[in-house]
Amino acid sequence: MHVADAARLVRLAVEGAPPGSVLHAAAENVPFRSIAESIGRQLEVPAAGVAAEAAGAHFGPLGAFAGLDMPVTSARTQELVGWRPTGPTLLDDLDAGRYTR
Repeated sequence: MHVADAARLVRLAVEGAPPGSVLHAAAENVPFRSIAESIGRQLEVPAAGVAAEAAGAHFGPLGAFAGLDMPVTSARTQELVGWRPTGPTLLDDLDAGRYTR
């Protein structure tokens, strides 16, 4: 999520979330492959698929996470504190080159 969305959520949580609330700050679900492809475009390096059994060797300690399907939602958080993410998406930021030189 965009840093402005995160900051707004923290403020809303401090000001209005009930004590002990569990909030989930997800603005979107982005497939790992889409992130890799966007980074590859910025670095002019092709992204290629990696077989699940090779993920550990290829990604090292992150290999266990690379192939997981972990959809998230912030619907309850949005309802509880009135938060709506409005900033650029991760892929918008990546495609605009905001994380590369």
